Amino acid sequence: MSDLQISLIIIGVIIIAGVVVFNRIQQERYRRRVEEAFEHKHEDVLLRTNKTTKQNDRIEPQLSKRVPPDDESAQIDPENVLENAEKTDHEISKPIAEPPDAKSNENINIINYVTNIRSSAPISETHLTELLQRKFDFGKPVRWFGQRENNPQWEEFPSETNEYGNGYINLKGCLQLVDRSGPVNEVNLSNFRDLVHDFAAQINSDAECPDIVAAHEHAVLLDKFCADVDVVIGINIISRDHGAFIGTKIRALAEASGFKLETEGMFKYRDENDNVLFTLNNHENEPFRADNMKNLTTHGVTLLLDVPRVANGEKTFDQMTHIARIFTNTLGGIMVDDNRVPLTDNGITRSRQQLSKIQSVMEANNIPAGSPNAMKLFV
Repeated sequence: MSDLQISLIIIGVIIIAGVVVFNRIQQERYRRRVEEAFEHKHEDVLLRTNKTTKQNDRIEPQLSKRVPPDDESAQIDPENVLENAEKTDHEISKPIAEPPDAKSNENINIINYVTNIRSSAPISETHLTELLQRKFDFGKPVRWFGQRENNPQWEEFPSETNEYGNGYINLKGCLQLVDRSGPVNEVNLSNFRDLVHDFAAQINSDAECPDIVAAHEHAVLLDKFCADVDVVIGINIISRDHGAFIGTKIRALAEASGFKLETEGMFKYRDENDNVLFTLNNHENEPFRADNMKNLTTHGVTLLLDVPRVANGEKTFDQMTHIARIFTNTLGGIMVDDNRVPLTDNGITRSRQQLSKIQSVMEANNIPAGSPNAMKLFV
């Protein structure tokens, strides 16, 4: 090997080493900048990790945290859920503004950023129409209430009987603070506040808007509470000895039990007010559809109860458990948890008690399970 070749090799090694060192220095600088840019005292909803998960613990039936579709195996320990939820007791019940109607069973101040517009003259329908056109600009649902002159009652608009509202002199704009995707961000809060102020100035009226920072802190607390109580109870019924359930038999049994097959690919069991109490889903990936039930076979079905969306949870859980036993006996299957371990009466009783405790925590924080506010938060 000539001196020239040796020199070129040495130069190449030096260049490569220099590039590696430079990249490491740049990577370390970038990491420090990212950490400084995102350093804050509040939990990031998109990066939240479930610290209460215990992979070796089992609840019968399985109580599962509401998780994204690509992580359906995630589980929680209900004891820790209750411990975390009870720590927030009384923290989320602080009102941001007065509710629109003291007689209403829906206390909007708990879950909304509530603004007020007071006018000395009735607000025109044209102005109200322009206001309503901005309802979908803030990342969370927006609701508007109006109050007529010499009438203390507030009414939501638009409604079936009053599309835009006539003769309103006072308005309340309510931006929902939280849903299952997380809390509202401060930018959207600020934009909504600015909309209210601009609208009030346009009609020569006064506007009252709560502090943005306080409202966002309230939203973060409310979101943490919702995350702690957002639990689904599931009972799986699987076939014995690797057999299969026939789709036509599942459908006949479901409809005889009171379920109705709906477009989302599942059977839904509703109460007399058309509220969904629990659902029947295919334990496998293929959804239930009217056009595939004749040819469908599956090794299991799953009954699901969405705890925060169901009032009278213990009674509903008993209904679901009773139907699960009917399915088990009729189909010749076996009830199991998510680990495919057979369910016991003690396990079912324990899950019923945990459900009751979770709903008691919701009641104590003025967001009863199945209430109008709960139905808006957990959607």
